[in-house]
Amino acid sequence: MVEIPEDPQRLRALQQRIQTLKRQKGAVVLAHNYQLPEVQEVADFVGDSLALAARARETDARLIVFCGVHFMAETAAILAPDKRVLLPDLEAGCSLAESITAEDLRAWKAEHPGAVVVSYVNTSAEVKAESDYCCTSSNAVQVVQAIPEDREILFLPDLYLGAYVARKTGRSLHLWPGECHVHAQIRPEQLRQRLQEAPGAELLIHPECGCSTSCMYFAEEGDLGAASVQILSTGGMLRRARESRSRTFVVATEVGLLHRLEQENPEKRFVAANPEAVCPYMKRITLEKVLRALEEEVYEVRVPEPVATRARRALERMLALT
Repeated sequence: MVEIPEDPQRLRALQQRIQTLKRQKGAVVLAHNYQLPEVQEVADFVGDSLALAARARETDARLIVFCGVHFMAETAAILAPDKRVLLPDLEAGCSLAESITAEDLRAWKAEHPGAVVVSYVNTSAEVKAESDYCCTSSNAVQVVQAIPEDREILFLPDLYLGAYVARKTGRSLHLWPGECHVHAQIRPEQLRQRLQEAPGAELLIHPECGCSTSCMYFAEEGDLGAASVQILSTGGMLRRARESRSRTFVVATEVGLLHRLEQENPEKRFVAANPEAVCPYMKRITLEKVLRALEEEVYEVRVPEPVATRARRALERMLALT
């Protein structure tokens, strides 16, 4: 199937209409780093899960259009209960978040009474409500380090992020066998090939990747051939790209991040570790859907009490460790 390129003039017209409606309605648009480039361009703030959660809580706007996936909009609604949070497409889900339910977690907790539950932010509100802490890829290590060493820890749902955190902290964690299907398809052999094609490049790896644990081993053995290997959240990747003296980077995460990397660092080269690492859920949000969300104020995401109160406790603990 041949993809027909978007008409730039049409995209600009949509963007201008969105900007006008934002001003008229006093709305703010928040977008994740994996969103389509043209959606990122109309956002008031683009960031990773942690930064977006903080912005949702801090903004003065009463109307938030959240360009991301469902659990992110839920998180914004939990942290900003006095604001209306709109998700332009209710089908924008997450394979990782769907890998565990609140019922699954309650059963797991029953097998480990007294364990501390650390849930990655990529989970439903109901799962967050059953958790003691939430974390993101940028502060998961800090969250686990804040828990007393004599406490048993259940870490969920991402197996690869959990393995990375266990390695970095030296803690023994019980890991839920979930994965992000997009990150899981980024493999070590792909990294080797990209680094062969770009000798001396710096390697940026998201800890959700299926390659992250093995890459830590290969990096320690000097077996990847990269100038350096950095395992970072998307926000961390953006900072590293700005600060590093390297001119070329192989980026192991969802390809949407490359747009912002290139925009912020036009003099540097960024190569996708796997050009097919595309999240279909993130890409469901289009300019047309953002415009409709503003025009018709759809679709509002709400989290009922007492789920919201219990989930907010875990999220506030996450934000306190930033």
